[in-house]
Amino acid sequence: MTPRIQIQIQFIVLVLSVAVIAANVDASERPNLVILLADDLGFGDVGFNGCQDIPTPNIDSLARDGVRFSNGYSSHPFCSPMRAGLMAGRYQHRFGYVNNMPFDPHNHVMGFPQSEKTIASRLKQVGYRTGMVGKWHLGAASEFHPLRRGFDFYYGFLGGGHDYFTVDTTAALHENYKAAIDDNGKPVAFDGYLTEVLTDEAIRFIDQSADLPYFLYVAYNAPHTPLQAPEDKIQQFESIKDKKRRTYAAMVSCMDDQIGRLLQKIDDSGDRDHTLVVFLSDNGGPESSNGSDNGPFRGAKGDVFEGGIHVPFVMRMPGTLPAGKVFDDPVISFDVSQTALELGHADPDDLLEGVNLVPYATGQKTTRPHDALYWRTHQDALHAVRQGSEKFVLANDKAMLFDLGLDEGESNNLAETHPQRVAELTDAFTQWNSNNQPSFFYGFRSYHEQLRAFHQQLRRDSEATDVMVAP
Repeated sequence: MTPRIQIQIQFIVLVLSVAVIAANVDASERPNLVILLADDLGFGDVGFNGCQDIPTPNIDSLARDGVRFSNGYSSHPFCSPMRAGLMAGRYQHRFGYVNNMPFDPHNHVMGFPQSEKTIASRLKQVGYRTGMVGKWHLGAASEFHPLRRGFDFYYGFLGGGHDYFTVDTTAALHENYKAAIDDNGKPVAFDGYLTEVLTDEAIRFIDQSADLPYFLYVAYNAPHTPLQAPEDKIQQFESIKDKKRRTYAAMVSCMDDQIGRLLQKIDDSGDRDHTLVVFLSDNGGPESSNGSDNGPFRGAKGDVFEGGIHVPFVMRMPGTLPAGKVFDDPVISFDVSQTALELGHADPDDLLEGVNLVPYATGQKTTRPHDALYWRTHQDALHAVRQGSEKFVLANDKAMLFDLGLDEGESNNLAETHPQRVAELTDAFTQWNSNNQPSFFYGFRSYHEQLRAFHQQLRRDSEATDVMVAP
C-alpha cells in the first residue's frame, strides 16, 4: 500500500469518525429550538413588564418559568433588518441590510443575500428539521424563498404584512397585504383568523418532526397593522375606551392564546425540558399607529431611543435555565441565534457576533455578554451606542448622552457635562461602523416611488418613439 493511499484511508476514517460523533450528538444532546417573534409589540404590553390592561398569561409564563432579559434589545428599530440580523446571527449592517424590504417578487437583487447563511441552514446541516411560519420579509423573489434558505417547511407570507382575515388576489399589489398564503411553495387561501391559522401550522410542523430535533421559527404578524381581531375578542376589552388600543389589545391577547396552544403542544409531546423557547419582539411599538405602549421609554418604532429598540425578551428551558430569574445586562436579538446554534452543536463561525446566553443566565459566566451594543439607521443620521448603563445617541445632528441606570426615559442629556465620554463612544461607533456595508436596496416607500417613476418614464419613451413596449 502506497503512502498516498494510506493517507486517503486515514482521511476517510477521520470523516466517518466525525460523522459518527455528530450522529451521537444528534440523538442525545440536541434540544428542540423555538423562536417566537412578535411584530411591533410595545415593551409595556406584556404582563411581566407591568401591563395592566392586556392579560398575557402564556407569555408571562415564559418569564415565570425561565429568564427575563430586562435589557433585551432588537438589532434594529424596524422590521426587515432585524429579521436579517436574526437569520444571519450578526449585525445586518455588515452586509448592507438597513432598510425595510419592499415586496417585489420580480426583483432578484432585493433579499437576504446569498452570501449569508441562515441559522436554519446551519442547523439543518447538523441534523435539525427546520420550519418557519409567518412573516418572512427577507425578499419575495424565488431565490429568497424560505425553502431555499434552509427551511424544510414554510407556511406564511413573504412580504411585510398581511390582512388577518382575507386573501384577495385581485387587490392592488403594492406591499401585497392580501396575497395568497404560501404553503410550502403553493399559493393557498385560509379560513379564520391568521394568528390562529399560523399556530395551527406551527403545530402541524411539530407533529411532523417527531423523529428529529427541530428548529421552529414562528414569526407572528400580530400586533402589526392592519388592526384586526375577531369581534368576540375585541368585546372582551370593551373597558378600553380608545378604539385603536382596544383592537390592539385583542390582537395581543389572541397571540398570547395561540402561544399558549404552542406551549401546551410542546408540554404534551413530553419535550418541555428538552425545548428552548424564546419570545421577543422585532422592535418597539409604533405607538401612534397601532396603539402600543413602550412603557417608560422615549421614542417608538424607527427610533434609536429605547422605545424603538428595547423589547420584551424572555427565554425558557426548564432544567437548563433557572426559573424566574431576571438578567439585567444588555443583550441583543442575534444572541438568540447564537444560543440556538450552540445548543444545537452547529459548526462555529467567526463571522457570527452573538453570544450563547445560557451560561450568562445560569451564572456560569459573570462578565457582561457584550462590551457595547450598536444601532444605526437613516444613513447614520440616527445611531446609538450602549456601553454598560451609558448610552450615546445621535439624532437630528444632536449628540446626547444618558445614564440609563438613573434615567431609563432618556430625559437628562449629559453630553455637555461629559464631553470625554461622548468622544469615546463616538469613536467606538466610528470603529464599529467602519466594518459595515452601504445599503444595497431602497426602503419600500422610496422603492415604490422609484418604480412608479420608472414606469412613467417607460410610457413617455414609448409615446415618443411610437414603439409598443413589450409586456
